[in-house]
Amino acid sequence: MRWDRLFDDLEAQLEQEIGTEHADLLAEEERLRLGRLGLRDRVHAMMPGVSADRPLRVVLADGTRLALALGAVGRDWMAGELVPEASRARTHVIPFAAIAAVMPDEQQLPASIDAAPGDPVAGPLAARLGVTFVLRDLCRRRIGVDVKTHVGSLHGTIDRVARDHLDLAEHDPDRPRRDRELRGVRMLPLAQVLSVRF
Repeated sequence: MRWDRLFDDLEAQLEQEIGTEHADLLAEEERLRLGRLGLRDRVHAMMPGVSADRPLRVVLADGTRLALALGAVGRDWMAGELVPEASRARTHVIPFAAIAAVMPDEQQLPASIDAAPGDPVAGPLAARLGVTFVLRDLCRRRIGVDVKTHVGSLHGTIDRVARDHLDLAEHDPDRPRRDRELRGVRMLPLAQVLSVRF
C-alpha cells in the first residue's frame, strides 16, 4: 500500500512537470510568434474590425492625430478615409515609416495580436505593392493631392515618382495642373512624406 502511494505521488509529480514543460514551450512559441510580427501584420489583421463607426486612430510623426476607416494595407503603407469626413471620400495614403503610434480600441487590439507574421510576397496583390506604386498611380491619373510633410502641407499634382522622392507640381487646389498655374515644382524625399490625401 505504501508503494501504491509512492507511485501515485511520483506519477502526479511527473504529470505536473510535463504540464509545466508544455506550458513553458507554448509560452516560448508565442513569444517567438509575436517577435516576428511587424506593424503591417498587426494593422492588416485589424482591418475587418475597422470601419467608419470604429476607426483606427493613428498619430503621425509630426503629432497629427487621424481617425481612419481603413481601405487597404500595402507592403509599407496603409490607406483609409478620414472619419468623420468619410462622406467626402477623401483618402489618405500613409507610409508606415511616417507613423508615430497606432492606437487600436479594445476590440481591435486582440485582433492585431492574433495576426500571423506575414510574407507580403505571398499575400494578395495590395499587400505586395509599395507606396511608390500607389504614388505612381496617382501621378499617372494626374489627380490633385495634398502632401503633408514634416514642415507643412502642400497641394499640387505629382509629376513623377523616383526611387526615393517625388516631384510635386504646386498649384492652387481649385485649379488643374497647367504650366501657367504652377507656383513651382518641389522634389520631396519620400522619407519626409507623412501622408498623401486625394
